[in-house]
Amino acid sequence: MTGTRQVRLDASARATLDKAAHENFPVAPFFLPRAWRDDLMAIYGYARLVDDIGDSDLAPGGADARHLGAEGETDPLTLLDAFEADLRRVFDGVPAHPLLRALQPTVRRHALSPEPFLGLIEANRQDQLVRRYETYDDLVAYCVLSANPVGRLVLGVTGTTSPERVRLSDAICTALQIVEHLQDVAEDLARDRVYLPAEDLKRFHVTEADLARPTGGASVRALVAYEAERARRLLDAGTPLVTSVDGRLRLLLAGFVGGGHAALDAIAHAGYDVLPRPPRAARPQVFRRAGAALRRGRGKG
Repeated sequence: MTGTRQVRLDASARATLDKAAHENFPVAPFFLPRAWRDDLMAIYGYARLVDDIGDSDLAPGGADARHLGAEGETDPLTLLDAFEADLRRVFDGVPAHPLLRALQPTVRRHALSPEPFLGLIEANRQDQLVRRYETYDDLVAYCVLSANPVGRLVLGVTGTTSPERVRLSDAICTALQIVEHLQDVAEDLARDRVYLPAEDLKRFHVTEADLARPTGGASVRALVAYEAERARRLLDAGTPLVTSVDGRLRLLLAGFVGGGHAALDAIAHAGYDVLPRPPRAARPQVFRRAGAALRRGRGKG
């Protein structure tokens, strides 16, 4: 047995893993080898729990806080500190949290370094301290912590890491993070977070009051279209990653790229009005876009 199957998980840990079914992209699709699926689920459990801590989505006094030795604690920064301390035990000891114990065999099997995992924690710390981004470069720097580590871990688990693949993966992951921010403008604002660069809000004469309206006016929609095109260019720049690998991993990466393009298509289909509800792509459109990513890569080869 590999991955999470080696560790007995409590109800809280299982509930965290169950959230994979509701993510924008398949976390560990059926067509991947079982060992990869287990390892990817172990990484997902880690990343999902970090985000739940950062978003204050843990039940006060729940099992997760108890596992981290922080029973009764609700402050995200304190919980993130406790989680980081437990993460470090993955590499040189015995972690307390069951999801980290499940992660340990994956880390050892693939000789994964602490840096990508620490990046995800730091991104969530940043969410507690930085709620607005002045420039696009500032936002990209946040994505380096919040999104790019995931792609690097996928490459690590599948044994396909190279400098060029890391560069391409970073472009895709940053694009997917920007797409998610565009889908969730209203939800993020409700958490007092704005991931649209302030310089771009000024350029398009958009205020935060405009973002709080039930629907987006012409200026908001123009701003979203501008950011969507940036994400589209990043996806296009990263697409050669798909055909730089073989077999079932190629299908997985095509799914990520296709899912990003399909989400951008959904945003465009909504007239770039993302405020009433997050525009989501239908599964057939994701499949069509994934197929296009495969064909595009072959054409370039």
